[in-house]
Amino acid sequence: MERFDCVVVGGGMVGAAAALGLAQQGKRVAVIEGQQPTAFDATQPMDLRVSAISPHSVKLLDALESWEGLKAMRLCPFRRLETWEHPLCRTRFSTEGLNRDWLGYIVENRLIQLSLWAQFRHFPRLRLYCPDRLVSLEERGNEVLLTLESGEQIFSELVVAADGANSKVRQLAGIGITSFDYRQHCMLINVETEAAQQDITWQQFTPQGPRSFLPLPGHQASLVWYDSPQRIRQLGMMSNKQLEQAIDEHFPEELGEVKVIRHGAFPLTRRHAQQYFSGRVVLMGDAAHTINPLAGQGVNLGFKDVSAFLGLAAEVDDFSSPLPLLQQYECRRRADNSLMQSTMDLFYGVFSNDLPPLKLLRNAGLALAEKAGPVKAQALKYAMGL
Repeated sequence: MERFDCVVVGGGMVGAAAALGLAQQGKRVAVIEGQQPTAFDATQPMDLRVSAISPHSVKLLDALESWEGLKAMRLCPFRRLETWEHPLCRTRFSTEGLNRDWLGYIVENRLIQLSLWAQFRHFPRLRLYCPDRLVSLEERGNEVLLTLESGEQIFSELVVAADGANSKVRQLAGIGITSFDYRQHCMLINVETEAAQQDITWQQFTPQGPRSFLPLPGHQASLVWYDSPQRIRQLGMMSNKQLEQAIDEHFPEELGEVKVIRHGAFPLTRRHAQQYFSGRVVLMGDAAHTINPLAGQGVNLGFKDVSAFLGLAAEVDDFSSPLPLLQQYECRRRADNSLMQSTMDLFYGVFSNDLPPLKLLRNAGLALAEKAGPVKAQALKYAMGL
């Protein structure tokens, strides 16, 4: 049976980044993933799942030597961000005064994963078990025994759970979560736009939920429609022509005419692990926390987890005695993740109703935020991970 310093369960964006970073440090790493991502072809339609990648995340991907490969595929930079409820009360963010050329990039999740996987081949001490899945894990002294669906058994000093919001590793490790349902679903709609994309992403709040625009390369964009589960189900049963008409009626005029390409939906749920580690198991990304996607911070928080963990792991030769490292990791990441979750929940709560006094106050708040100067700039830097 093979032995590793660390086994990463989940080869998505966060798991792949963690595994690659540990391999760069010379550690012997295994990645367990159930499905290999589809190879990139420039003629492929855009994926539904996209992320707004922050400068902090770009810095991590660059350090992992994956950013150049990602740029060679496709992505869309944006330099401006606007949010509003009433059209005359807007908060605008831009690169002006930040000494940056862009605020972030809209990138397909699969392409981020592919750019990271492409680097695996450079590290002979990194082994990929794919397609394969974890069946069980058992701590044995200073190691964990992992049994896979293929029948293989491997030992590791540490296990990273990066297997998503419904993490099996988290469950097997006996780590509980606190969660609640936002009572809303989110529809993602890829569209072809009348005009080539500008350098802006925007979000309009409505009592039913936000309407968001994420630019994609060329004449394409990703629309995000938040609404009640019943309404999202109704939209999902519409023909593309009917959905185009609904978009025209419920999205702001900034969007212009669109042609629906594809769409999908998912429920909104907030989760936070009651602890970030147990024994020799440590949680990262959605396995540790999920967040309301209002500001597109989900994967950026996951990449912050990875950065913090890699910084600490670089100071140790192995994980034979991981407790101090895991305690420091949780200390560094829990407060930041909780703050971002609470901030998004506050925005959601304030803008998810139609009470006239609150509506007046929140629009006044957006108008004041537009003139907040240094405070607005600092909020933007925090969201960008700067």
